[in-house]
Amino acid sequence: MQPQTDVFGLHNYINSSIPSPYPINGQNPNPFYGFQSATHIPQSMSLSSNSTSDEAEEHQTDKNIINERKQRRMISNRESARRSRMRKQRHLDELWSQVMWFRVENHQLLDKLNNLSESHEKVLQENVQLKEETSELKQVISDMKIQSPFSCFRDDIIPIE
Repeated sequence: MQPQTDVFGLHNYINSSIPSPYPINGQNPNPFYGFQSATHIPQSMSLSSNSTSDEAEEHQTDKNIINERKQRRMISNRESARRSRMRKQRHLDELWSQVMWFRVENHQLLDKLNNLSESHEKVLQENVQLKEETSELKQVISDMKIQSPFSCFRDDIIPIE
């Protein structure tokens, strides 16, 4: 069981041990009460209350400056990011333009290659045909020499190559 505490008694005890700044029955029990406020408050405390408000103002001003700088930096970063996105988009557009140009160029080169391949095949076929004709003509000439009654067409006089 807890001991009962007289709350009012404790309150009276605390109040009686601390001198009141207010007079009792119109009089202050401490004759030096007017001097007490100056002696009890250290000089650093009285200065610190003024300096505290100055420091608070400085601190608030510093916070405002820091917030302004953050705000400017944030705006600057956003603008920089926007410019970066625009550069990236321009670069991407340029790359797509190059892709399209290369596709057209590739298509044209493939057409040209196909045409050249066809021409090459035709030339090869024509070359084979000409070689066959040459061979046939040589055979005809050779046959003519052998069968010719004239001696000027014979192999022993004029070689045929």
